[in-house]
Amino acid sequence: MPRVKTSLTGIKPTHVPHLGNYLGAIKPALRLAETYRSIYFIADLHALTTIRDPEALRSSVYDVAATWLASGLDPDKTILFKQSDLPEVTELAWVLSCMLATGQLMRGHSYKDALEKEENPNAGIFNYPVLMAADILLYDTHAVPVGKDQKQHLELTRDVAARLNHVFGEDTLVVPEAVISEAPLVLGTDGTKMSKSKGNGIPLFASKKKLRKFVMSIKTGSETLEEKKKAEGTTVYELCSQVSPAHAAEMKEKLAAGNFGWGHAKQILFEALDAELGDKRDGYHALRADEDKLDAVLADGAERARVVAQATMARVRNAVGLRR
Repeated sequence: MPRVKTSLTGIKPTHVPHLGNYLGAIKPALRLAETYRSIYFIADLHALTTIRDPEALRSSVYDVAATWLASGLDPDKTILFKQSDLPEVTELAWVLSCMLATGQLMRGHSYKDALEKEENPNAGIFNYPVLMAADILLYDTHAVPVGKDQKQHLELTRDVAARLNHVFGEDTLVVPEAVISEAPLVLGTDGTKMSKSKGNGIPLFASKKKLRKFVMSIKTGSETLEEKKKAEGTTVYELCSQVSPAHAAEMKEKLAAGNFGWGHAKQILFEALDAELGDKRDGYHALRADEDKLDAVLADGAERARVVAQATMARVRNAVGLRR
């Protein structure tokens, strides 16, 4: 078992990340590298439950890799790879599925949601929690950042790891712990939670001109220019406070003084966003244009991840009787 504790973050490649993903997921996940041996994988196998366009999937993988690298992920200090590059994960998923009751999977959030919507969920959605458990357990993961709504999946992972250890040997798998992410609520241009499905997102690496256009479309109050305004609770202020407390403090003071309109406030938010994202935007576009470089980073990450994965599978195969 490794002495340095490991954290694991999975990233589903279903769309180009927006500002909400950056503030609520990417930045908190990257901070884990300060205290853990951090592993990040692009979950292209999970994406197959919904994506039916192979070119779109391949493109999304590159989008995600370039986004995280541009946002500060250091491939020399962490590990970044594609899930599908390590077939050990599907082998472990099969072993784990043999340790789980179907009732546990029927209680899975994604599967239940699909049934409630009267959809016909595919087997991938039904088995999604098993593959997720394999993702976590394959790399001797100690800490998994999850939101409160994702805690169920980690509990299943802990249960199946503990069960396999009980049946076949207590040191076979590391039983992970949840790191509950207190990610901030990131508001979209309409004042509700920023979401791709709602169409209210602010693209992370839009051009400077387009970024300003998105910011200026944010819904605000109807007070006159002269009126004094309360900053707290408004989308413009809350976004600014999450990006740059210094800019937010300036905005709050000027709004409270009066003779300062929402258009002026949006300009401050735009300047804060451009200061935060400008260099990252340039880095993203340079990386995205060099797919060979992205392939090299992902291949190197896969090689390093494989060392851990093969050691885990050697223990699992030996424990369950599949030793080669």
